[in-house]
Amino acid sequence: MQLQQLASFVAVAETSHFTRAAERMRLAQPSLSKQIKALETELGAPLFSRARGNVTLTAAGEALLPLARRMLADADTARREVAELAGLRRGRVRLGATPSLCAGLLAEALARFHTGYPGIDLLVEEGGSRDLVGDLARGRLDLALIILPLHSSDPSLVTEEILNERLVVASPAETRGRRAYLRIEELRHRPLVMFRRGYDLREATLGACRQAGFEPRFAVEGGEMDAVLRFVEAGLGVAVVPSMVLEGRPKLAGVPLAPGLRRTIALAHRKDVEPTRAARAFRATLLSYLSEAAEEGCLPQGVELVRLPGD
Repeated sequence: MQLQQLASFVAVAETSHFTRAAERMRLAQPSLSKQIKALETELGAPLFSRARGNVTLTAAGEALLPLARRMLADADTARREVAELAGLRRGRVRLGATPSLCAGLLAEALARFHTGYPGIDLLVEEGGSRDLVGDLARGRLDLALIILPLHSSDPSLVTEEILNERLVVASPAETRGRRAYLRIEELRHRPLVMFRRGYDLREATLGACRQAGFEPRFAVEGGEMDAVLRFVEAGLGVAVVPSMVLEGRPKLAGVPLAPGLRRTIALAHRKDVEPTRAARAFRATLLSYLSEAAEEGCLPQGVELVRLPGD
């Protein structure tokens, strides 16, 4: 089984078309078809069904696809790790992070890393924790900043808690009263601006409301972080958001919830693949930046550093 054969198989699976897959692989179509045939012969099962011009995966193909993607990702990681042995002058870090973390504190850490390692390419994938966990498992990311709990039974993933953050009720600044906090029950009759399905914040908000004995009423739903904050600024409703995203938004005010609603931020990676030197260097830079920010009192309001073993 050759990596080129696996790459051709993945290309056909993702394009559902032999000609487009050949163009992606920069191969003549007969050469690509020959690779797929050789792979099917070696595995002893057809990987694609070809009927009336439609190309679909067989059961064997469905089983092979995630394994092939992981094998290709691991091979790419191995090539880059070997190339880095001469020093961290070249390399790549593929980092995943949730929208609130991208907006809240990641930029400064990335800037510090880029200054220290200007030859390392930084690729940032923004998405919900569940999507990022899937990308980690498939080998598409080296590291990911996610929200716990993990919502995955994959034993190949490992997490380390780094931050604890307070969730607040965001509302237009001009409507804020003098309340020091709000009880979750007070959201019963207030229209909420709600994140799209799959957002951890959506599940946390719904879970807290249901535990308090009511179903929240949505003014609008389906947004990403920036859209939700803009909708709140426009007066469509209130939203439960991480405290850090209100930094630099003078049109919004945040009131803590009682009982306190918090979330834990963790750095995740695959346990079965040793992180590259570049990824390890980024982890060290990130933790150093957060530790210094905590000591200087520069972390966003409501954010606390989780002390790691050895600190």
